[in-house]
Amino acid sequence: MHSKIIIETERLILRNFSYDDYDYLILMLKDKEVMYAYEHSFSDEECIKWLNKQINNYSKYGFGLLAVVLKENGKLIGQCGLTMQSISENDDVIEIVYIFNKDYWNNGYATESAIYCKKYAFDVLNSDKVYSIIRDNNISSQRVAIKNGMQKVGEIIKFYYNIYMKHYIYCTYKDS
Repeated sequence: MHSKIIIETERLILRNFSYDDYDYLILMLKDKEVMYAYEHSFSDEECIKWLNKQINNYSKYGFGLLAVVLKENGKLIGQCGLTMQSISENDDVIEIVYIFNKDYWNNGYATESAIYCKKYAFDVLNSDKVYSIIRDNNISSQRVAIKNGMQKVGEIIKFYYNIYMKHYIYCTYKDS
């Protein structure tokens, strides 16, 4: 059983995740090459926590990461959507996040879905700005942010997986 469609683009359907998506989701989360910015591929436990978090975020915030499905064949190829992210101790922001199966890299799918997620944040959630917080070594994701009209506005250090990781903060405004 598949979940509610949230966004539709020319080539893609972005819909809520369901537990039926687990086997496809782990193809990305367990792939060390896909997850290089996280410094590790996910374990089974981390994968189910990730999926649970996305599904819980739909009711908690009214949004979350979405399953990205090709219209042409119904295949789940990635995830893109909105999440709440902390950029400082007292500043939570709406972030656009994207992770794709490496078989579908360099086809413009991340950019296409990120642009529509930005529109969703502005037009449906009435947000005045959105962010993407991207690891300094993740050049591809930085390019997607720039193509999505974002500019680098700062840096933060995140401590994750026992590593201090530099991240760039990208942002765009509704009226820009």
